[in-house]
Amino acid sequence: MAKVKQVTGSAKFQVPGGQATPAPPVGTSLGKFGINLGQFVSQFNERTREYNGIPIPVVVTVYNDRTFEFKTKSPPASALLKIKAGIAKGSGVPNKDKVGKVTKADIEAICKQKMEDLNARDLAHAGRMIEGTARSMGIIVEG
Repeated sequence: MAKVKQVTGSAKFQVPGGQATPAPPVGTSLGKFGINLGQFVSQFNERTREYNGIPIPVVVTVYNDRTFEFKTKSPPASALLKIKAGIAKGSGVPNKDKVGKVTKADIEAICKQKMEDLNARDLAHAGRMIEGTARSMGIIVEG
């Protein structure tokens, strides 16, 4: 009879892709479960190396034998929009100050990358969600 792993807890946080360290937020979120932080950091960095600094949401599930598994999500739409628009941050007053521009093709590319994490039934609806995020950041969506 095989032992069944029981879930001890889970944690959600964002870490820059390929740049995780045992310092916060990783250490503060996972330290209480007693797992090997170095092992998590090395596995996370290996899996997210291609994102190189873009924040990656991660959900970690910890089991009673101190093993863990984690699932990475796609980067936040705001981070992807900032990269496409070539800006450092969004506007403080998005209805007055516009800080950048993206095209419909950029929006579609972001939608394809994020589709599995979005609550949308097709690309058209996902596009409207991403365009809304762009507007709230002060980014103009062209053509």
